Amino acid sequence: MELVSGVVQLRPEDAMFDAMLRGWRAQQKSRGLKDDTIDPRERLIRRFLDFTNEYPWRWTPAHLNEWSASLTSEKHLAPSTVRSYQGTVRLFTELLIDARYGWGPACEEAFGTFPVAICHEWNALPHLQDYEGDPEARPFTREELQLFLDYADDQVERAVRTKRKAPWRPTATPPSSR
Repeated sequence: MELVSGVVQLRPEDAMFDAMLRGWRAQQKSRGLKDDTIDPRERLIRRFLDFTNEYPWRWTPAHLNEWSASLTSEKHLAPSTVRSYQGTVRLFTELLIDARYGWGPACEEAFGTFPVAICHEWNALPHLQDYEGDPEARPFTREELQLFLDYADDQVERAVRTKRKAPWRPTATPPSSR
């Protein structure tokens, strides 16, 4: 826990929330994560807090449902992005409900309630496909890549068989006469 015992906070809700984020940051750092991974996650949790207008110990699955719907229908984010955001919220709330960290009892003592899991398989986007982006811009499969490389090899062999001095260079077309 990141709270200082025996100190009366002017804004106890904000102090608790900030302590939660510091604790989460410390937990992620202990796992070897870098600031450029942690910082966007923290910003996202702050945006979720702003969206719900509630602190984590009052978050419910309904908050996640409403937020996810707004990300999809109002902001038009890709399913993979929404799933990533949901995963970040899941990571944060899992830390809060883990008894080893003590956030539940601290919140219950301070606010009369405690954090709960809000992201479940029934309200989060499932990962159903290997690639969810634009079908025209998707990466090659292994088989497609092998076909492409085989084709390229065939083109090189064909160019070598022409017995030109530099077979890998295209033949220059003569300038048109005027």
